[in-house]
Amino acid sequence: MGAGGRMSTPSEGNKSQSNVLQRVPHSKPPFTVGDVKKAIPPHCFKRSVLHSFSFVLYDLVVAFLLYYVATNYFHLLPYNLSYVAWPLYWICQGCNLTGVWVIAHECGHHAFSDYQWLDDTVGLVLHSSLLVPYFSWKYSHRRHHSNTGSMDRDEVFVPKKKSSMKWFSTYLNNSPGRILVLVVQLTLGWPLYLMFNVSGRPYDRFACHFDPNSPIYTDRERLQIFVSDAGIFAVLYVLYTLVAAKGLAWVVCVYGCPLLIVNGFLVLITYLQHTHPSLPHYDTSEWDWLRGALATVDRDYGILNKVFHNITDTHVAHHLFSTMPHYHAMEATKAIKPILGDYYQFDGTSIWKAMYREAKECVYVEPDEGDQNKGVFWYKNKFH
Repeated sequence: MGAGGRMSTPSEGNKSQSNVLQRVPHSKPPFTVGDVKKAIPPHCFKRSVLHSFSFVLYDLVVAFLLYYVATNYFHLLPYNLSYVAWPLYWICQGCNLTGVWVIAHECGHHAFSDYQWLDDTVGLVLHSSLLVPYFSWKYSHRRHHSNTGSMDRDEVFVPKKKSSMKWFSTYLNNSPGRILVLVVQLTLGWPLYLMFNVSGRPYDRFACHFDPNSPIYTDRERLQIFVSDAGIFAVLYVLYTLVAAKGLAWVVCVYGCPLLIVNGFLVLITYLQHTHPSLPHYDTSEWDWLRGALATVDRDYGILNKVFHNITDTHVAHHLFSTMPHYHAMEATKAIKPILGDYYQFDGTSIWKAMYREAKECVYVEPDEGDQNKGVFWYKNKFH
């Protein structure tokens, strides 16, 4: 699907492929967030309603055209060709709707416009249409950004310590086991996270993104969780009426399968942004916001970088300045590389290779033996 294009080169300020696995610095950076911000042209922080809506319009037009072709012409194809046409539709529509998902994510960060009510309205509509509880995820994701890299307070893809690994982990530490884990993660990971907080931080009681009383949320946020649930129920009702009118197979083919692609990509993108052999995690004795925000990696998905509105290859800048619109993130990333130096991590490894490599190398985290920095955790994979 075009994923895994260019390699980083030293001339671009990135690490070469030979040392891309070299650990990034974990000590306090010699620069501040203010220093980094000064390097970015001021216009990069300006949000434009028209510019932002142009991406919404573009993605929705592409979605409609794909839908129109599939529902009006696929039945005219020879029977055998339909087995090729529909999977192609699912992949293309899934990739395109992942772009819609990214714009809704921008709304949750108040990066869409200068108007919070407009961001929340657009985000609620777009995310609900993809069965994402907008406010629920907005608040948990905001806490992820506030606590990135923290072993104690981060919200998602919190790595396990070796002592916390399940008894069956050693039996999955092989090629078939890793593939099984990746398949489950990409197919069931997103709904399991929303419903049961799987891969999220531990709480002292049941945590669910659909529950207004969940420990994930504060009292002032609980009413908006009801609004998120109402948005999901509205879309489920529309789907129910479509099933009644068109049949379950039609809804699954037109909407269900592309949605599975969307869910798989958002899990994959998040996983690869925060899981890399070179990245540290910190406990409370070492963690601070800037070091945590820098414990992320930019990836290359080839042509899909543009389809995904560059959330894939500008993630470091996004964690530093999450209210910056995506259409300025490439320019900002280029501007901050000289300031960040070795603290900036880019990996141009093919996404398919990176998926398997990270599943193999990043099994649990532990401090290095003999290291005085016991609060700095690194990925490891040896059980014996």
